[in-house]
Parts: sequence; C-alpha cells; structure tokens
Amino acid sequence: MTTRILVIKLAALGDFVQAFGPFAAIRAHHADAEITLLTTKPFAVLAEKSPWFDRVWADGRPSWGDLRGVASLALRLRRARFDRVYDLQTSSRSSRYRLFTGGRAEWSGIAAGASHPHANPLRDAMHTVERQREQLEMAGISAFPPPALDWLAGDLSSFALPERFFLMIPGASPGRPGKRWPVEHFAELAAASDIPAVILGGPSEKDLAARIVAAAPSAIDLTSRTDLTQIGALARAAHCAIGNDTGPTHLVAAAGCPTLALFGPDSDPALCAPRGPAVAVARGLPMADLSVEAVRRALATLGA
Repeated sequence: MTTRILVIKLAALGDFVQAFGPFAAIRAHHADAEITLLTTKPFAVLAEKSPWFDRVWADGRPSWGDLRGVASLALRLRRARFDRVYDLQTSSRSSRYRLFTGGRAEWSGIAAGASHPHANPLRDAMHTVERQREQLEMAGISAFPPPALDWLAGDLSSFALPERFFLMIPGASPGRPGKRWPVEHFAELAAASDIPAVILGGPSEKDLAARIVAAAPSAIDLTSRTDLTQIGALARAAHCAIGNDTGPTHLVAAAGCPTLALFGPDSDPALCAPRGPAVAVARGLPMADLSVEAVRRALATLGA
C-alpha cells in the first residue's frame, strides 16, 4: 500500500526557498511515497514544477473567519488519511492542522502530541536551514542530498539581455522599510558598474527601478516582468547579485548566483541569511549606515 505523506509549507518566499533542502530530503527518504505539499497560491506553480511532490494543494491558509474555507480544508485533510506529516511551517496555525488530520498521522513538528517533535528548546535561536534539518533528523531522516534546481529554467528570450549583467534586488516588504538599503545607494552602485544591472521586483518596486535607471541608463528594469522560474534562470546567467533580505534574493542565492545579501536591524542574518554556493552578507544598523564602498568590498569577497 502506498505511503501518503503531507508536507506543510505555507509562506513566505524566502522561507519557501530555504525549505528546498528539506523537500529534497523528504523525497529521497520516501522515494516510493505519494507526497502532497500544502501551501498557498503564490508558491503553487513553483512547487508543481519541482521534482519533489506528486500533488500540490494551494488552499493551505484560509482566513479563520472563512468558516467554509476552514471546514473545507479540515475535511480534505481528514479524508486524505495521511500516514505522516512534516510540518515545516511550525506555526500555531499549521500546528492546529494536526487536529484536522484526526490525529491519526505521525507528525513531525511542534504540535502538541506530535509523534516526532522537534524537541530542541533552542530551536528558535537556530538558522532556518539548521533548524529544519534537525527537525527532520529527529523524525528519522539522515540523508540530505543537495536539492536539484535545474527545473528553475524559465524562458529569458523575451528580455534581450546583454552577455554580462548583474542582478539588483532593491525592494523588500513594504511594511518593513528597515529592510531596504537606500535606493540612492543602489543607483550609485549601478551607475559606477562596468556591466549593466538587471533590476528585479514586483509592482511596488517600479518606482525604485525608475530611480536606478535614471542614474544608470544602461540598467534594465524587469520589475513585474519575471516569474519565479525566470528569476532562477537569471540567477544562473548573471555575474552576481545584490539584494535586500527578501524572497528573490534567497532564490537567486539558492540557484547558484554569487549573492551579496544586505541586512539591517529588522532581521538577523544568523537566523535567516540566504544560503547557496557563494553568499556573503553585509549589514548596516541602520541600513543607511551601510556605505556603497563597504558593499563594494563585500562584493569583492565573492569575486564580483
């Protein structure tokens, strides 16, 4: 009889990217199992393209006020009769989902009554990657193969990119301005570069991109024009990347691009810095105190 596995990872993009390793480890450990990912709509397409899941459910975070949505999710989880659940979200919300499964499934996480709890009282002081690895080790997983990321191969043909370029990610959560290095610094860095910057971001970064392009006319504004698989492909083609502590920075680092991640007081790189083959961190407290020259020196450590 086929073993049925549920993996829970709801948000956000940086956290989702840092779960690539655990996703790969779970798939390797349960090679013949039927694995379902419970996530949210922004990450469903990305997860469906990955090699780790047999199916993806995107209804993983209904509002608690949406009684019909909550009831529908609870019924879906109960009927699926999962044999084991890996809760990689480990939030109060995802822990409640253990009740939705009926308590039948083995559970890896922090939910009360979990069969395989992550029982380290210092777990919240660990980097996300080490914390999730230890959680899986406590659930019996011992092999952690590097996650294959060749499926992050979006089509770049419509962008007319130059042969050499670097990625610039000037945005971050709009509600956390302390995570943003001043756009004037990004613009100065782009203007002084001998290769053009390719600017990534969403609609809220359009104004930032316009200010960078005004200072550095060779820069290319791709804000609101890329999906996540295209960002992965850009990462493999780029000379290097520089970005704030935000999801796309984590994605380009994981995809193999030499990446400098910029941190301020709003997040701690010891807990959540991007991981990848070549990653450096520069921090300013506050961000405005991180000079362009200091960033150039940090980029040099990556050979950029």
